[in-house]
Amino acid sequence: MIVAKFGGSSLQDAERIKHVCGIIKDLLVEKPVIVFSALGKSTDMLLDLASSALKGEFDLSEFISYHREVARQLGVDVEDEITPLFEDLEKLLGGVSLLREFSPRTKDYVQSFGERLSVRIITPYLVQQGIDARRFDGWEAGIVTNSLFNEAEVLDESYAGIRDALEPVLGNKVTPVVTGFISKDREGHITTLGRGGSDLTASLIGAALHVKEIQVWKDVDGILTTDPRLVSSARHVPIVSFEEASELAYFGAKVLHPLSIRPAMKTNIPVRIKNSYNRDHAGSLILAEISDQDKKKVKAITVKENVTLVDIVSMRMLGQYGFLAKVFEIFERHQTSVDMVATSEVSVSLTVDHNRRSEEGIAMVIDELVKFSRVSVEANKAIVSVICDINDSTEILAGAFSTLSKNGIPVEMISQGASKVNIGIVVSAENAHRALTLLHELFFPVELAA
Repeated sequence: MIVAKFGGSSLQDAERIKHVCGIIKDLLVEKPVIVFSALGKSTDMLLDLASSALKGEFDLSEFISYHREVARQLGVDVEDEITPLFEDLEKLLGGVSLLREFSPRTKDYVQSFGERLSVRIITPYLVQQGIDARRFDGWEAGIVTNSLFNEAEVLDESYAGIRDALEPVLGNKVTPVVTGFISKDREGHITTLGRGGSDLTASLIGAALHVKEIQVWKDVDGILTTDPRLVSSARHVPIVSFEEASELAYFGAKVLHPLSIRPAMKTNIPVRIKNSYNRDHAGSLILAEISDQDKKKVKAITVKENVTLVDIVSMRMLGQYGFLAKVFEIFERHQTSVDMVATSEVSVSLTVDHNRRSEEGIAMVIDELVKFSRVSVEANKAIVSVICDINDSTEILAGAFSTLSKNGIPVEMISQGASKVNIGIVVSAENAHRALTLLHELFFPVELAA
């Protein structure tokens, strides 16, 4: 059996949903569990509605008509199922509007309506097409989280819960249709699983049921050597390891969030990325171990922008005990995540994401660091990551530095990841896309594309 997850871009309108249902029909022989995200633009619409409610007014009509029109075009009568959800959403946004307050817990509740409406509209259509389907909200499928709203962590008891909820249904040859992204904590409050949450739902279910394969259906042909919007000569990558996929995702590739495939990694279940717009394409397969034949000197190149570079030098005696421990304790206390690190005995250079949350954290971190070190902070940087076989790092670095030097692009920091599959190079933001293009041309020459 398999798990097949379909994202919002695959479910944006009735025509796309009909197409997806055709794919599901073809998958029936493999006894699938289906995971759906919210329809198309639903989540963005919900967050926009919440923003409007915070200002004292909101209009649900577009959101309601969008879902009703999809149901109408699918030819399913789901008014009794979806109208109570619209009413609950209106009450919830009314409370936000009245109190001018939008807590993380309320945000999760608001966002949950997208996935809940999605399965209530599509499942009846699957039944209409002759598929014996039954819908499950995430908590009904046995998934339980902690109470860290917006980024809830799945509790270990979920694995047994998933088996208890879904195995009897599967035994009766029913196709379960589960909401991605959402669940509940032990107190019964709705939670969301954060970035890549629907992928994580699929990975969890796959791990709990020990399936043959987890399929993540997107709007691309799988993993590419780089972002095709930046480099038109990007090529398809048929096979990567979990380690390579994690590094790709963390450092900028729009593939799978590293956390979302952790359950699959732990249970050694293959994950395949497929394109719902090009269903016959083989996609990309992510495996725990890959053969020597599938290993490449360079697998892919990514760029992560909006990065801040922080240099910290101890002002106390050389070899000060606990300098690095103290530095990272301060970052941890202010919940500021670090991407790349390069260290010596009395200095450390590191990078962090530049966003509003990290900006506030960095300011507080620096206030503490300057008490015992010299600190310089430079924004507008980018990390170009070469996902590669680290055994070839000398040759890779020689080629990369030569190419960047010839084209006048200074390297401001370098880090060879502990994962042994990633070399990170920090450059200025203005040079990021050019550096990416040049390195892609170096390692994936156009004349060898065939």
